[in-house]
Amino acid sequence: MTQHSSPTFRPVRFPAETEAFADFLASEVWPFHGSPVVARESILAHAREGLYTGGTREVHWIELEGEAVGIIQLLELDDLDDGDGFPLFDLRIRAAVRGRGIGGAAVRWLTGHLFARYPLLTRIEGTTRADNLAMRRVFERSLFALEGRYRESWPDASGAMHDAVRYAILRRDWESGTVTPVRWGE
Repeated sequence: MTQHSSPTFRPVRFPAETEAFADFLASEVWPFHGSPVVARESILAHAREGLYTGGTREVHWIELEGEAVGIIQLLELDDLDDGDGFPLFDLRIRAAVRGRGIGGAAVRWLTGHLFARYPLLTRIEGTTRADNLAMRRVFERSLFALEGRYRESWPDASGAMHDAVRYAILRRDWESGTVTPVRWGE
């Protein structure tokens, strides 16, 4: 892989790519997720139950030169056609390629994808642990504004509690390329 490659995005084809999807998730440690180690059998069971398909969720590969280097799960997609609800997402990038701008490219892609697909959608939200400084930078560089902090709300694998932070982007900010300041203290 060259340093200048740009990631591409495509839907995970279930059920044909279920095994590859399970292998991908189970092959890494995801330090800033509730379960940093994911059991392959658990992923396969969730896939059999239809967790990754249907109207409320989309799952996309992030590929670099044809190799899967990440996934994006778009969540809470029901009711978006009517302008109700706000989508969330789960982003996972392989450790070997972190720090190359792939996370930022993925967040910008999903923002454009969701705003184009759902014309009545007004905002997209994302939450991460407060100590996930890389993801916080991705949000800020992608025009997402910090909107909240949830104290001791995110457990890690040992049971220790961490603060979580919520970011969101408004359609108008995405369209204008600026961030509307949050009105704190009103």
